[in-house]
Amino acid sequence: MPRWPSAEAPHPLERRGTVRSGGLDREHRTGRIEQHPLGVATEDQLAHGGAPAKADHDELGVELGCDLDQVVGRVESAHELADLVRDAVGVDTKVVVNPNASIKNNAFFGGDRFPITAIVRGLNLEVEGMGDNSGSVAVNKVRFDKSSLMTAQSIDARVGPAEERLTAAEQNAQRVSGQIDELMAISNAAKGGAKAAQDTADAAVAGVNATNKRITDMDDYVVQRTATINFKVGSAVLSQEAKTALDEIAAAAGSLKGFMIEVTGYASAEGGVRSNKALSERREKVVREYLIDNHNISLRRFTPSYGFGELQAVADNTTREGREQNRRVEIKVLVSRGLNQNVEVKSVATDAPDDTN
Repeated sequence: MPRWPSAEAPHPLERRGTVRSGGLDREHRTGRIEQHPLGVATEDQLAHGGAPAKADHDELGVELGCDLDQVVGRVESAHELADLVRDAVGVDTKVVVNPNASIKNNAFFGGDRFPITAIVRGLNLEVEGMGDNSGSVAVNKVRFDKSSLMTAQSIDARVGPAEERLTAAEQNAQRVSGQIDELMAISNAAKGGAKAAQDTADAAVAGVNATNKRITDMDDYVVQRTATINFKVGSAVLSQEAKTALDEIAAAAGSLKGFMIEVTGYASAEGGVRSNKALSERREKVVREYLIDNHNISLRRFTPSYGFGELQAVADNTTREGREQNRRVEIKVLVSRGLNQNVEVKSVATDAPDDTN
């Protein structure tokens, strides 16, 4: 049985500083797990008068006497064997998530369980586990906000394919560059064929330049098609004309490579600010759900949507006609300039049936 230290006794606790995340101070620390008649406690709890946790060491997934490490930060890289987490002060920590680790979102009642594959780049999280001499942490517990997970997955779905295409393009550029060197050598050695060899080399250089430009334009998105859906006063119900316009948008998007869809909702100035904000969010949601349910458009094809409420009015809210124009949802189909050529912007507008309110 380990001996419990008194309040005056020294403790082998190493503090690694305080980091700030989400507006709250959090401690990045290490300690040791000890057994107590009431449960499990760390040396940090014992040194500062804290009560032991009621869970036993089997529930925590660690052994008595082992080092306990806690890291709060953002996932910088995610691999099958290990992840790299960077905290608020720029310190990188290699973490290895155990197969039986507890991976949940933060919630008042327990939260949902997630697989290891849910840990992607850009996810803000907090991990706990056992540290080793190399600075790595074997993680038994992972916690994060569900909103952070959705944002990180959306970004990863866009960046991952783009990086793969970028790598392939760079490899192709290297091959072409090697061909240029070979052609230059032939040009210098051959007599009478220097002009033809130079022309071939110039064409290869132009090809490299074109490839580099496509790489540069990979993340430059342009609007390919737009549509505006209007609604009745206080309504988030799609009219038949609105559904037809959304069908056209879905058909146009399906013919494009690497498209993304942006959906934003708005409201007129009638009613309160909060209610109009909520109404604009319901409007953009019903548009997204129609495209997903009726045209099987993947969730990764949507940018993060938003309801602006009364903000960004396109017409005068003091007139009836202006308010009708402001009760709307705007849809934009975006394409990567590096993947698509001859981009032309097209617009579709629909009006909600006239009303007397």
